[in-house]
Parts: sequence; C-alpha cells; structure tokens
Amino acid sequence: MADLFDTGAAAPDHAMPRPLADRLRPQTLSEVVGQDQVLGPEAPLGVMLASGALSSLILWGPPGVGKTTIARLLAQETDLHFVQISAIFTGVHDLKKVFEAAKLRRQNGKGTLLFVDEIHRFNKAQQDGFLPHMEDGTILLVGATTENPSFELNAALLSRAQVLVLERLDGAQLERLIERAEQDLGTALPLTAEARRALLEMADGDGRALLNLVEQIAAWRVDAPLDPDALSARLMRRAARYDKSGDEHYNLISALHKSVRGSDPDAALYWLARMLTGGEDPRYLARRITRMAVEDIGLADPQAQSICLHAWEVYERLGSPEGELALAQAVVYLALAPKSNGAYVGYKAAMRLARKTGSEPPPKHILNAPTALMKEQGYGAGYDYDHDAEDGFSGQNYFPDGVERSELYQPVERGFERELKKRLDYFANLRAKRRET
Repeated sequence: MADLFDTGAAAPDHAMPRPLADRLRPQTLSEVVGQDQVLGPEAPLGVMLASGALSSLILWGPPGVGKTTIARLLAQETDLHFVQISAIFTGVHDLKKVFEAAKLRRQNGKGTLLFVDEIHRFNKAQQDGFLPHMEDGTILLVGATTENPSFELNAALLSRAQVLVLERLDGAQLERLIERAEQDLGTALPLTAEARRALLEMADGDGRALLNLVEQIAAWRVDAPLDPDALSARLMRRAARYDKSGDEHYNLISALHKSVRGSDPDAALYWLARMLTGGEDPRYLARRITRMAVEDIGLADPQAQSICLHAWEVYERLGSPEGELALAQAVVYLALAPKSNGAYVGYKAAMRLARKTGSEPPPKHILNAPTALMKEQGYGAGYDYDHDAEDGFSGQNYFPDGVERSELYQPVERGFERELKKRLDYFANLRAKRRET
C-alpha cells in the first residue's frame, strides 16, 4: 500500500499529455513565483537550506500558492526521498505502512521527507502518531494546510515543526506565470490588456487556477483579442475563497468589525459584501452587527442598537436579497455613529470585581425587611429614600460593606454619552457634598 503514496520512484508517463500547470511546475526553488518571505536568502527556508539543517515544517496558505511544489523541491535540495500522502484519503493502516517503509529506507542510509497535504484533516490521535517518527528522525514532516494551524493542529505537533506562512500571489506574480505559460505554449493569449487584467482578478491569487484558465483560453480559436465582457461570457469567474466555519470566516468578520469601529463605512460595506458573496448566513451577520452596536457605539448613540434590531427584523420579513440592504444600512449607520466602549469596559470591570469580592452581601440598609426578625437584624435600618432627599439623591453607599467604591463606568466625551458624563459628574459632586455634611 505504501508504494501507492511513494512518488519518489514513480516514472513519468510520457504517453499522456501533461496539463499546463504540471508542465510549468518549478524544477528548483529559485523558479518558485512569490513566497520570498520564506524562500529568500535571509528567510527561514533560505537559512535552513544554507546551513544544511532542515526541520519539520507546516506550510500554511491558501490554495494554489506552491505548498506541494515547495515540499517536493525541499526533498530534492536535501537529497531526501519524497513521499506524498493526503489526510483525506489516508487511514491509520496506511500511515503505518508509510512509517515502516521510511524506517527501512533510513536503515539503508536514505532519509524521507513525508509531505502530508490537508494535514489538518487528521484527528488528534492521527496527528500524535507522527510524533515518535519525527523525534527519532524516521521522517522529516512537511504538512500543508489552508486552515489556521493554531486552531487545527495539536500543540505537540506544532512544538516540533516550524509554521511558515505562504501568501496568495499578487498581480505581478500572476502575470509572471502567464508569461511563462505563453512561452511554453509558443503563443500570446488572445486577450486585450483589460481582459488580461480581468483574468488575473478571476484567479484570485491562485496560481494553479490561473494556469488552468490560461490553458482553456489558449485552446480557443478567435479572430480578434477578447475584451473583458467576451472573456467573462466564456469563463465563469472563480468563486471567492470562503469557508463559513474556517479561518476566512473569522478573518472577514474581524475586518468588518474593525472597519465599523474605525468609522470607515466604505471598508465596512466592502467586507459585508465579501461575506455575503461568499455565502455567509445573513442572520449571523445581523447578530454580529448588533453586537458591534452594543460593544463599540454603546450609549454614545443609544439609537444604534435599535437600528440594528430593526434591520435584523426587516431581513427576517423580506429575506434575501432585499433584506440584506437593511443590514448594509445598519453597517453604514454604525460606522458613522459616535463610538464609545464605556459601558462595555465598565461591564467587564464589574465582572472582575464581582469575581474578586465573591459572596459579599449587600449592606443591610438597602435590604428589605418584610418580617420582624429581619427588622431585628437591622435590615433596612438607616435607608434614605432618595425621592425624599434634596435633589432626589441621597448619596448613600450601595456597594457591600468593606468593598471600596469603584468607578466602573467612565463615559467618553462623544455623542449622547457626553450628556451622561455630565450627569455622572453631577451625582459625583452631590455625593461628595453629602459626605462632607
């Protein structure tokens, strides 16, 4: 079974035509397009290879940026036998065979670089199975994942491997791939300059997807270069990469939240649109938008929360796509609203104080005394009824006896909270006067 995964001895089949992406696969690390942040002379892999000390690695990045290619070339550069498996199709029994073959190879003086694609798909027990073979040198592990390793991989595995982040290819790097493809094909793509830029956008940073599109276009027979509209009519735009339960989900909602907090309605609308076009549940967005109103606008604009709730209700009544406009309006309102996290910070401070003070009872003077026994115990004794006090304010202590008064809520000088700050200062001054008398 292990031989099925062993790509080190497999001979290429010259009888079958090879896809363009395979023909253009780099033969050396210097031919890899992009990823200078890991492959450059002073970057992690450059330093490792120069020193002859390659460690186990986790390559984290989006599809089509060269994870498999880099792993294969690392094995070539270090004279290690390259074995590739996928966590999707490999079970425990298959892994045992791979490890046994690697042990035999090691006994014969040959090391093994085991490349595990989609490594995050392995469960905890399967990930733990790599550890002893990494520690005794049976394998040098190179895992590839599109998901955040911090969430998807065991701490024990991460402690034995260095995580390298690969980035989506930018426009200039994708253009270099097109030029290489045209050189291999012996012809220029039949596209106008504008259509060529549209093609780069369709690839969405994925080099493999770009080359697949290039191969399709090169097979067309056209009389004149195609413009963007003609290109779009012939090719479906690649769906944006978005996983509603994965890293992109959390990255994009973070971008939306911070754009609102940063009072940038244009950026906020953009990230909202990115999530909706990616297939995000509008109800999830309605909930998170309401959370933004509570956390970041708060009492600086008390109306913000109501607007979000109304937008949520409108979406429930209208559904998609009409109801999504209400969510967009709420996002714009929040972005332009005055910001305050005073209540949010005060609430968190109150929670910390509550945990610290434990079960301290309220002071007896603010407890009700419905029975004679409770009156005998001093419940309600000395309570000042605020409506009977001067200015309607008694200034009594409402914290537990022995717990120092804390200023938990500190409003900002923005929006409606500016008025609340005036009221807070007013009562603070009255409280100080009551203490003096």
